[in-house]
Amino acid sequence: MTAPLTRRRALGLAAGLLLVPAPVRAGERRLAAIDWAALETALLLGVIPVAATELLQFRQIAVEPEVPAGVADIGLRGTPNYEALRLAAPDLILSSNFYERQRGALERIAPVLPLTVYEPGVPPYARAAEATLALGRALGREAEARAAVARADAAIAGFRDTLRAVPRRPVFVVSVGDARHVRAFGADGMFGDVLGRLGFGNAWTAATSYAAAAPLGIEALARVPDASLLIVEPVPAEARRVLADSALWKALPMVRAGRVAHLAPVNHFGALPAAVRFARLAAAALGGGTHG
Repeated sequence: MTAPLTRRRALGLAAGLLLVPAPVRAGERRLAAIDWAALETALLLGVIPVAATELLQFRQIAVEPEVPAGVADIGLRGTPNYEALRLAAPDLILSSNFYERQRGALERIAPVLPLTVYEPGVPPYARAAEATLALGRALGREAEARAAVARADAAIAGFRDTLRAVPRRPVFVVSVGDARHVRAFGADGMFGDVLGRLGFGNAWTAATSYAAAAPLGIEALARVPDASLLIVEPVPAEARRVLADSALWKALPMVRAGRVAHLAPVNHFGALPAAVRFARLAAAALGGGTHG
């Protein structure tokens, strides 16, 4: 008989459910990933790129999947180092719609496979699933891709199940810019999309730009006084210090009521691994007893 899916069991199991990679097979294509969502997706399928961008930042902000030490860092996401990319000798470059202006230059190095996850006004989770399947087809890993999508869907459904008894307050999901401004994630960001899949309404319903609204004065959070607040780390040290003594911050209804939680870093523009990581962290925070 299958054991019941308790909240503790779901959080423990799904911490590693999505991110157990498939074995890397001999003769894999040499991939370079200049987009972080594409990098996450390749690693999810058990394919280790030969090169990727901003790996120090990725390891700090995205955290998972883990990037092996042998992957070459080819510079900034927006302006990858083309010479380093050539030296990595990829036979396929993974990009996204954000790199269309560079596509011609990239194609002089190797064929390009754009994996589009983020588009204004479009919830990205389904796009991330489609990108996973598209990469699986391109790499001959269709079965692994289908399994990865199924695991992600099941993990998020499990987290939703653990939150059945939690009141469905609207939730702001923000990152902190400074002591007076935040970035609020909307429905066309992964955090907002996954929040809805967990059964919670997004307290930020106004327009977004690149999946969020920023800079947004912290007083805007008072517009939805019954909301909870999830803050995605990191918070700048100076902002953390000032907010601790800020009368404006302390006056916010969710701060006064203790409906604020800090989440460990998550890739703001990630793919299925980021979606499951956010779902796991958000479920733990919202189910922690301070958001009722």
